[in-house]
Amino acid sequence: MSQAEVTVYSRPGCPYCYLLRRGLRRRGVTFTEIDIWQNPQAAAAVRAVADGNETVPTVHIAGHWLVNPRASNVQRLATSED
Repeated sequence: MSQAEVTVYSRPGCPYCYLLRRGLRRRGVTFTEIDIWQNPQAAAAVRAVADGNETVPTVHIAGHWLVNPRASNVQRLATSED
């Protein structure tokens, strides 16, 4: 089964980010993680899709943005045959 590229935008100490990462790993979803506190462009991208807030986790998958998603939703979108 192929998987779309998944990018998780997060920040250190975020419990929701931890839960999402754990859920994705359990489901075998591979992802790249970007710390928005270390990457101003990433922080700007998150603000652009989260009503001006730096809400994390925010996930980008194949042109779609998800703000604070469940791991099951990320998996479904990453492995769908669109």
